[in-house]
Amino acid sequence: MENEPKIKANKGMSFFELIEKFPQSTEILQNNGLHCMGCMMAKVESVEQGCKMHGMDDAQIDKMIEEINGEVPNKKTDN
Repeated sequence: MENEPKIKANKGMSFFELIEKFPQSTEILQNNGLHCMGCMMAKVESVEQGCKMHGMDDAQIDKMIEEINGEVPNKKTDN
């Protein structure tokens, strides 16, 4: 199944879906001040909604998603 497109993380996913499909995302989320694994909203709130509730702007959210997708080095996003 080499021709299947690679699934990428995106800010429209719920935190639950993100963590389920991309387990490495938990460390990146935590590094960005998001401790979503135990949050009741993790199943219904999108990554974008949750990040904005925590004061992140669009550029910070996009950079974090790129980190999860392995497009930039895994390091803390400046808040």
